Amino acid sequence: MARLEDITVGAIVVGIAGNMPVTVVAVKWYGNAVLEVTFKDACGQLASQLLYRDDEERLDVKSDSLPWSFDADPNLLRLVSEAYRIKLAHIFDPYLAVHTSAIEPLPHQISAVYQEMLPRLPLRYILADDPGAGKTIMTGLFLKELLVRGDLKRCMIVTPGNLVEQWQDELYRKFNLRFEILTNDRIESAVSGNVFTEVNLCIVRLDKLSRNEDIKGKLRVTDWDLIVVDEAHKMSATVWGGEIKYTKRFQLGRLLSSITRHFLLLTATPHNGKEEDFQLFMSLIDQDRFEGVARSGHRAVDVSDVMRRLVKEDLLKFDGTPLFPERRAYTVNYDLSPLEARLYTAVTEYVQEEFNRADQLNSDRKTTVGFALTILQRRLASSPEAIYQSLKRRRERLENRLLEERLGKRATEYATTYYYDDYDDDDMPSAELEDIEEIVVDQASAAQTISELEAEIETLKRLERMANDVRQSGEDRKWDELSKLLQDDDNMFGNDGMRKKLIIFTEHRDTLRYLTDKIRSLLGNDKAVINIHGGMLRDERRKVEELFMQEKDVRILIATDAAGEGINLQRAHLMVNYDLPWNPNRLEQRFGRIHRIGQTEVCHLWNLVSRETREGMVFQRLFEKLEQERETLKGKVFDVLGKVSFDNKPLRDLLIEAIRYGNDPAVRDRLNRVVDHSLNHDELKRLLEENALTKETMDVHRVMAIREEMERMEAHKLQPHFIESFFIEAFKSVGGKIHAREKGRYEITSVPFAVRNRDMQIGFGEPVLSRYERV
Repeated sequence: MARLEDITVGAIVVGIAGNMPVTVVAVKWYGNAVLEVTFKDACGQLASQLLYRDDEERLDVKSDSLPWSFDADPNLLRLVSEAYRIKLAHIFDPYLAVHTSAIEPLPHQISAVYQEMLPRLPLRYILADDPGAGKTIMTGLFLKELLVRGDLKRCMIVTPGNLVEQWQDELYRKFNLRFEILTNDRIESAVSGNVFTEVNLCIVRLDKLSRNEDIKGKLRVTDWDLIVVDEAHKMSATVWGGEIKYTKRFQLGRLLSSITRHFLLLTATPHNGKEEDFQLFMSLIDQDRFEGVARSGHRAVDVSDVMRRLVKEDLLKFDGTPLFPERRAYTVNYDLSPLEARLYTAVTEYVQEEFNRADQLNSDRKTTVGFALTILQRRLASSPEAIYQSLKRRRERLENRLLEERLGKRATEYATTYYYDDYDDDDMPSAELEDIEEIVVDQASAAQTISELEAEIETLKRLERMANDVRQSGEDRKWDELSKLLQDDDNMFGNDGMRKKLIIFTEHRDTLRYLTDKIRSLLGNDKAVINIHGGMLRDERRKVEELFMQEKDVRILIATDAAGEGINLQRAHLMVNYDLPWNPNRLEQRFGRIHRIGQTEVCHLWNLVSRETREGMVFQRLFEKLEQERETLKGKVFDVLGKVSFDNKPLRDLLIEAIRYGNDPAVRDRLNRVVDHSLNHDELKRLLEENALTKETMDVHRVMAIREEMERMEAHKLQPHFIESFFIEAFKSVGGKIHAREKGRYEITSVPFAVRNRDMQIGFGEPVLSRYERV
């Protein structure tokens, strides 16, 4: 707004001729309320106009100085331009995510992210490299590149329950990405009623989504920039007799695919051996392209444009040498003592009888009782301490149950209330699985009447006495073999005579405590032996991991499978399976704790097996066949161990059959034939070919090309000293106070309100404090 008195000759005024500025040539007053203005427009044309007091609101007198005076603060201009340069860093630094993360990527990881995935936006892709290749690293790099390019705000990671904490830790520690795990409490406490609208970066369990229609309904109304599914092969469906048998997980996959722009599936086993099933699985990536293909026969299709598959033995470092060292496995046999053999026979007969009685129950309870009996059998093979404590707890729990029945109404039917439904030990975290096993093994019973329950308790008392006799006798042939291995095997010691770091896996906490005491006594040093199990909090497990990796006096880690999830122990290259898991995937996971990126030594694994036990007979045959094929197939036999099918059955079913009918010579012969056929050379070779799927390899020439490109781009990246100087100057310009301490460290004595207020507006991540003592 300008007053009429402000309009003088030579003034530049806006509002006389619309929004165009004009130059005043002459003015003439008529009284004190009317002004005649003669002006010249931008084209040099003269005109005149009467202006009144009412026109003052639309008038604006411009300064007669130049439009750009260049009198602003030049330092502020430089800071703004440098901030904009940092914002656009990904344009001139194509590896920005690499240069801003706490990782040292490998050639196959660079090629996956920067040559395969980023050029395919929007992405619909399957990353199917072998276990241990670093698919989490590749995903983190891809995530961060999308974030810095402004192409990602909302991301969900769907993973089996046993991996959620690992994902959260890896993304935070290596990429500074804070993902929230959606627990039951978090889902139910959502302020809006739909937690998926309240979080932008989250991790959720696969079966929490697939089994809950209400949660899926809430998910269906949301949109995402990127959804990543780990262990994505669990979302497969099957084709049988020309008909597709959809699963809840497959239907979830379809839902996830429909609500996201970028869809990334991670799996080491995309192919289950059936081409129709594989192509049906591929329809999750591109439904238009693969829908209906599964019904059209066994014709293989080229998937190289939507899937990348590299096997572990083909991966190289930047110097062209193999990324992974050799793997060697040994079978350590032991014979039971007479006392141990009698206990084994008695408990196995009890398990066999209970299995037969369980066959008469309804399906839910039959499954629960069968699960409890397999746990009891595994603890029998574990240690005298484990079977004694298990029998004792089971007897005590059933006695309490019997007392409750007698005090109440003497019903004729006795029913356990603990059903274990929809069992999948691949999806369940080991810590949770251990807790469930403790409940089920102690209480699930096939007894249907009080008299049957009384009879079972008497049997348990007899078995408990026998187990205690073995325990008190000190006879433990399995421990004797481990003790000899620890003391006599040359692989246990380095050239300097120092004991090397070793990991011993057991399935049961009772055995873990038993071995901890035994080995500490053997070594004469309590500090040399530590343990880790599912009953520990995540932070406690991480502290044990760091202690084992960093403390030189700690030589042996005894662990249950809770350590096999999310913990990397490549500081050791020696491992003993004191107990053998009935799920071969767990066996592969254990070996993968030491045989992974960063390992430089040949990895050695010892499996303890009793040839006299029924389940030991199966394991012995299995390891013999694997050893026969190891010479021709090298370490690749371990890559397909979890994919082997035994007469279309999992290993668990084969072991249960051996326990129930293993005394029959005909059954033994048939089981041996099944193992031999499943692990013969042709079958393993077929599995390895299916495991490969694509012909892509990382040869030396390709690795060298990636290395040269990385070196060239090193000069393009934002250098640390530049970021440091920019932050200090920009921070001070808004009122911050920062002082240097030792080299590379600063003390921030005051964080200005402008910075803290901006943090509150963003609304996620760790809060910005008012001061920091050392950064």
